[in-house]
Amino acid sequence: MKIYISGEYFERSEAKVSVFDHGFLYGDGVFEGMRVYGGKVFRLRDHIERLWESAKGIALEIPIDAGNMEKAINDTLSVNEIKDGYIRLIVTRGEGTLGLDHYLCHDPQIIIIADKLALYPIELYNAGLEIVTASTIRVNPSMLNPQVKSMNYLNNILAKIEAYKAGCVEVLMLNSRGEVAECSGDNIFIYKHGVLHTPPPEAGILEGITRRVVMEIATGIGLKVKEAPMTRHDVFTSNECFLTGSAAELIPVVKLDSRVIGDGKPGLITKKLLALFQEETKK
Repeated sequence: MKIYISGEYFERSEAKVSVFDHGFLYGDGVFEGMRVYGGKVFRLRDHIERLWESAKGIALEIPIDAGNMEKAINDTLSVNEIKDGYIRLIVTRGEGTLGLDHYLCHDPQIIIIADKLALYPIELYNAGLEIVTASTIRVNPSMLNPQVKSMNYLNNILAKIEAYKAGCVEVLMLNSRGEVAECSGDNIFIYKHGVLHTPPPEAGILEGITRRVVMEIATGIGLKVKEAPMTRHDVFTSNECFLTGSAAELIPVVKLDSRVIGDGKPGLITKKLLALFQEETKK
């Protein structure tokens, strides 16, 4: 594996940044996770735009332009001969002091890792996920805007720990108002009475690229899509539920907190949207 770090390639064992980099010390940086299909990054431009927006949101200046970033990503894919896999793109604040002062940092590091992808087991797509509600509350948007895809994912990790303690692979997170926000690594949708529902940005979600594509596909086939506050009651009483994410694509959910959703099987709308999404990735 060859890892790109600020213009050079290193073997995995030699890929290093300074222990004084504020990305390491404080999680001060931004990242993107991207899927690769047939040697091409899916919705690359969307990911690049979101990376720049995240960086601007934390006053981080990315040291190269978007065109050169895209080239670095594609070159890293080529060097690693990745046809179908995953890209992790990271921009750190750079090396600084042990204090919080960002203006003392220099040399932001760009790190690109191209690797194979470990998906959820295929049987979970066929049978559907069982998830639980976390006691860990989603970070309030007034504290840290969820549109900043920062390197500090401790909030999500604490929720994920709860999932594994409950014997699940994913967990539902609520916001401070008790509304459904998102899962530890995925967005959530429900289908009820002919309408596809998903929480709005103000619920404290990261607006996922896959989420956006699914909404475009659903609208394109005539489904009504509604972004509105959602509670666990809405999930419990929905006809179908599924999660979306770059790694997961679309994966059905059939139980929340041991309560069966719909008929307890992946629904027809979920299956149709997954098939159409996979067609989109082939383009």
